[in-house]
Amino acid sequence: MPRRTATLLASTLMLIALLCAGVLIPVPYSEMSPGPTVNTLGEHNGQPVLQISGRKTYPTTGHLNMTTVRVTGPDYRMNLPEAVYGWLDHDNAVVPHKTLYPEGQTAEQADQENAEEFTQSQESAKTAALGQLHLPVATQTVVASVVKDKPADGRLHAGDVIKAVDGTEVKQAGDVAKLVTKHKPGEKVVFTIIPAKDAAAAEKQGKKPAGGARQITLATQKADDGRAIVGIQAGVDHIFPFPIDVKLADVGGPSAGLMFALGIVDKLTPGNMTGGRFVAGTGTIDDSGKVGPIGGISMKTVGARDKGAEFFLTPKDNCATAAKDIPAGLRLVKVGTIGDAVKALQKISKGDTAGLPSCSPAGRS
Repeated sequence: MPRRTATLLASTLMLIALLCAGVLIPVPYSEMSPGPTVNTLGEHNGQPVLQISGRKTYPTTGHLNMTTVRVTGPDYRMNLPEAVYGWLDHDNAVVPHKTLYPEGQTAEQADQENAEEFTQSQESAKTAALGQLHLPVATQTVVASVVKDKPADGRLHAGDVIKAVDGTEVKQAGDVAKLVTKHKPGEKVVFTIIPAKDAAAAEKQGKKPAGGARQITLATQKADDGRAIVGIQAGVDHIFPFPIDVKLADVGGPSAGLMFALGIVDKLTPGNMTGGRFVAGTGTIDDSGKVGPIGGISMKTVGARDKGAEFFLTPKDNCATAAKDIPAGLRLVKVGTIGDAVKALQKISKGDTAGLPSCSPAGRS
């Protein structure tokens, strides 16, 4: 075989080998792309996204869309050609796998974490919305989690309402640990609780639990630092003055909090907050109404604009990133609290948009 032919053949075979390796060998990256967007004022899968009962609600028009990001799953292993394609695609983002999924996290754990964050975001959205409307929201201390193989395992359950410890009324979550650690390891402690299922049923009906409180006696155990423990984490649950339900499946994470809160405010307020305009947005929200940053902002703005959004409510801490590449025809509106968002919507509904706070790239004003 001529030397030139042999060299060409060897080069071709090496190229084929490299291409095969690129396809077969996974790279440590994941992909993010624009996901579905849902109008919190409308319906999803045939039922209203926000369902409010026991309180007068008002007709709404326009859109207050929550936005999402579609990501490859924790078990998906991207190959090199896919990564290169994602890097070249303007609307997608390829990021290190560990950015989205900590090392060792399973698909089930990722789904569970997203579901918990989504549930918490709903609770905070309700609280922030009612706070914006000056409607009272009470709180109660509950069992947030139970540690396996500790004294409380099988005796106390997540969602149980803790009324008292050793007969002393529990007024806030921090009281529980203080009362338990007064004991020496091995001593007994008495919890007065309302079971989670009774509390949940009563809250849904707006009534007091029919079964009343129960007493559970546990023997404390010695922790690594020598304290007495029973193996629970206490948390706070909100008691809303009327039922508010969010009906939206197959969505996870905390970033829809702001848009849920605004949808609730709109439905409970006379008039029309959007003026019939198409507004989308994103942002976490806490009980006080503070809006926090989220991931994948550039994918969310693209998804919103593709669906027809004119304005995008943007957490102030995401503004610089979002403003680097604003989709044509979409206006970014900077918000730091639910109050900021409500004021912006009032301006939008009146057509007074000249003074809306806008997002600018870093280094510009």
